[in-house]
Amino acid sequence: MTTPPPYPPIADHGLIGDLQTAALVSSDGTVDWFCSPRFDSPSVFASLLDRQRGGFCRIRPAGHTEPGRQLYFPDSAVLITRFMTGEGTGEVVDFMPPLPDEAATERHRIVRIVRCVRGRMTFELDVAPRFDYGRRTHRALITDDGAVFECGGFGLAVHAVREPGDPRLVSGHVTGAQDLHATLSLVEGQTRGVVLETGVPGPPRAVPAARARELFEATVRFWHGWLAQSTYRGRWREAVDRSAITLKLLTHEPSGALVAAPTAGLPEQLGGERNWDYRYTWVRDASFAVSSLLRLGFTSEAVAFGRWLTDRCEEGGPLRVMYAVDGSADLTEEVLDHLEGYRGSSPVRAGNGAAGQLQLDIHGEFLDSVHAAHLAGVRISHRGWYAVVEQLEWLMQNWDQPEEGIWETRSGRADFTYGRVMSWVAFDRAIRVATAEGRPGPVERWRSARDRIYGQVWERGWDRKTGAFVQRYGSSALDASLLRLPQVGFVSPRDPVWLDALDAMEPLVRDSLVLRYDTEAAPDGLRGSEGTFSLCTFNHVTALALSGRAAEARLVFEKMLTYGNHLGLFAEEIALTGEQLGNFPQAFTHLALVDAALTLDAELTRRG
Repeated sequence: MTTPPPYPPIADHGLIGDLQTAALVSSDGTVDWFCSPRFDSPSVFASLLDRQRGGFCRIRPAGHTEPGRQLYFPDSAVLITRFMTGEGTGEVVDFMPPLPDEAATERHRIVRIVRCVRGRMTFELDVAPRFDYGRRTHRALITDDGAVFECGGFGLAVHAVREPGDPRLVSGHVTGAQDLHATLSLVEGQTRGVVLETGVPGPPRAVPAARARELFEATVRFWHGWLAQSTYRGRWREAVDRSAITLKLLTHEPSGALVAAPTAGLPEQLGGERNWDYRYTWVRDASFAVSSLLRLGFTSEAVAFGRWLTDRCEEGGPLRVMYAVDGSADLTEEVLDHLEGYRGSSPVRAGNGAAGQLQLDIHGEFLDSVHAAHLAGVRISHRGWYAVVEQLEWLMQNWDQPEEGIWETRSGRADFTYGRVMSWVAFDRAIRVATAEGRPGPVERWRSARDRIYGQVWERGWDRKTGAFVQRYGSSALDASLLRLPQVGFVSPRDPVWLDALDAMEPLVRDSLVLRYDTEAAPDGLRGSEGTFSLCTFNHVTALALSGRAAEARLVFEKMLTYGNHLGLFAEEIALTGEQLGNFPQAFTHLALVDAALTLDAELTRRG
C-alpha cells in the first residue's frame, strides 16, 4: 500500500457531500473519510481513524508534502485546495453533485478536478480504498479510462477526466496491495482529474473535461439557489451562511433527518476512550434544527425535519434518544478493534449504545419545535397531534424518575435538572399549541404536571445558598445545559435570580470557552477528561445577550469564531491548546452558532 501521510489535525479538513452522505478532504489533498451509500454505512476511506488500514484517496503535487491552502467556492459546498510550488500553481476542486430530489441510492460521486493555473505541475494520484472499515479485501483492475475496485457486491469506480488521445491514466498502475498509483502532468490551463463513483456496475468510463466543468457549474448553481432562501442579513452573515450550508450537508435528503456529524470515533480527548459514533439523528438535534432553520427562512428543511420527528412519534411508545436516518432504532454499538483510532485514540466504536438510554429532555425539545413551527404558520398534522398526546401521556407517568441526561453519562441514572426543565417545556408547549389551535387533549392534567415540575425544579434544582442551578438534585455540581433556562422561558433572562445563576456558572468558563460540566465534581463513568464544549460556549453567548450583557456576549462570540477552522467549521470540543477535538463538523455546534448570532444581532440592533 502507498504510504499514507501522518494524521492531520481534525480541523484541517473541509466537508463535501451530496445530501445522502459526505466526505472529509484534508488540506494535503487527501479524502480520508467517506462512507457509502449513507452517512452511517461502513467506510470506503477511513485513514482518519487508521493511517495504515483505513484507506484514502490522495491528489497532491509530486514530491510535495506540505499542505495546501483551502477555501470554499463562495456560497457553496465546493472545496478548492490550492498548491504552490516553484514550478507552478495548481488546484484540486472537490465536490459531490447534490441529490436533492432523489430517493436513497447507492450511487454517489466524488468529483476531483485537477487544474494547473500557472506554470506546469505533475500531480500524484493514489486511490487506496479499504471497504467495510478495512475489514474486507478487494481486487483492482486498471483500464484505459480509469480503474475499478471490486469487493463482493460493492465496488468503487475511478473514471478518468481526460480528453480523447490522452495517455492511459498517464503512468497509472496497480500496486501489490491492489491500490492505484498514477501521475498527471499538466501545463498551465489544463484540466484533468478523476470521478470516484460507488454503486455502479460495469467498467470505468472517460469523463471529458467539459462534462466535469458542467458538473461543477451545476453544483455551484444548486448551492447558490439554496442559500438564496436565507433571510438573515445580520452582522455575521458569512459565519451563519457557512453554518447553514454545513447543516444542509449533514441532512439525509430522502428522509429529512439531520445527522449529528458525518464522522465516528474522533476523540474528545487524545488517547482517551471518549470516542463515539455521531452518524445518527438525535431527536434533540433535529428539534433544534427545526427552530434554527425556521429563523433563517429555510422552511422546507424545517418542515422535513419536523415530519421526520413526527413520524418517530407516531410509531408509538416513548421517543428514543436517536435513530438511524431511515428511522430504524437498532444502533448496536461495536468496537472496531482492528483500527488504532485517530492518533492512537481507542476504542473506535461504530453504532451508539446511548440509543437505549432514558433522556427526558428530548420530549421538551420535540414539543418546543412543534410550537416554533406553529408560530411560523406550520401546523402539525391530525395524526401527529394524537401521537403527541400519546407521548405526553407517557411523560405524565415518567417525568419524575432518574435518567442518563443530555450528556449521555454512563455512571448511572440521576435526577438531572435539565431533564426536568425540558419536561416542563413539553407540557407548556403542548398547552400553548392546544389552546391556540383548538386541539383536543387533557390540558388541565398537562397544566397540573407542568406546575408540579416547575415547583420541584425551584425547590430541588436551585441552590439558594450559592444562587446556582445545579446539574442534578442533591448535588452542587454545575452544568452548562442550564444556560438554556431563559431561552426556553423557564425563567426571565432579566430576573435577578437568573442573573445570579448566570454569574454562578463562571467556574465552567475558561477564557470565554465553556465546559459542559466538571468531570471531577460530577463523575460521568468514563476515564479521562474533555475539552470545552463548543455548543455550550455559543449557548453562553445567547444567555449573555438575553440577559442584557450584549457587549460581553459579542466579545465571547468573536473570540469563539477564532476557534473555527480555516473554513469556518467547528468540531464538538476545543482542547486547552485550541485544537479542535471530537466528531467534525458537529451539527449541534453550528445550530448553536446560528442561534447565538441571530439572538445577539437582534439585541445589538435593538440597543442601537
